[in-house]
Amino acid sequence: MSQPVLQELPVGTRVQDTLIVLDVEARGGDTPHTIVTFGNAAGRLPSAPVWASESHRIAGLTRGNVVHVVGTITTYRDRRQLAISSIRPLRREETDWRGLLPTVGDVGRYWCAVDRWRDQIRGPRLARTLGLFYDDPGFRERYQQCPAGTSGHHAQLGGLLKHTWEVAHIAGEISRLCPNADPDLVLAGALLHDVGKLEAYRWDGPFETTVAGSALGHVVLGLLLVDRQVRGASPMPCTEAELLLLQHLILSHHGKLEYGAPVLPMTLEAEIVHYADEASAKTASFDLALQDPENFPGGREISARAIWQLDRRRAWRAHSDWGRDRPDT
Repeated sequence: MSQPVLQELPVGTRVQDTLIVLDVEARGGDTPHTIVTFGNAAGRLPSAPVWASESHRIAGLTRGNVVHVVGTITTYRDRRQLAISSIRPLRREETDWRGLLPTVGDVGRYWCAVDRWRDQIRGPRLARTLGLFYDDPGFRERYQQCPAGTSGHHAQLGGLLKHTWEVAHIAGEISRLCPNADPDLVLAGALLHDVGKLEAYRWDGPFETTVAGSALGHVVLGLLLVDRQVRGASPMPCTEAELLLLQHLILSHHGKLEYGAPVLPMTLEAEIVHYADEASAKTASFDLALQDPENFPGGREISARAIWQLDRRRAWRAHSDWGRDRPDT
């Protein structure tokens, strides 16, 4: 059954739906109130303020609860919100709660491409090293479920695999233009650069960062995971010098120290992986911003405000068919 795109529902729409609670935020000040953020696979929407006099309606409500909500879409400062009429918690085992989480859908085509690219690797030691991960059914099961983030680009079940596929595809095309780059090493960097996200995120409910993800971050966790897997194999599938190359690709893929890279890219392959990662993430973020009606109230062409996902830039819903719809003009 299709789920409503919450942030696109017209003002005045009556909502009677099963949703998942993404956040419960108590706010103080002169007028204490609580904002509950609801979500489904198609989007998310905050509630209208639940004032202290109405707090009994949401008593005991916590992040991750699945609830049946009745309410009406209203607006405040050009942003939609859900005025709650009633809310009833549901038992998780009685609901398809995973169906309420955003997803990329069927991941088969991503796996087909990744495995095809791996089959073309010429270096047997590199192929064996990647096989420690990508030949492991348990790794593949987790990897095809993990989101690439808790919010923003590719924050979906399967988002990490889709993002990895995009990075590998983009990086592969760049490496073809650089005859001095090692395309196999570029592919390895694309496939390993974000493996730490398996330990940095949880997806057994609303996406969230683990303790390890907060304390170390996915870049360091990825380094540790690769180091542990490679050194735990007997014999090691690659040399110490080759392991160092892979570790550098992981540590440098954010490109800049201020963006969370412990070191800057120092090899041509690391530079390619960084910009491929940047291209996948930035274009996905821009597409999300363009699709969000809250950024374009009233159907305006230029976003009403600077958008944080776009480094505080405004977005332009520019369009022309260039005569495609009228070939005779």
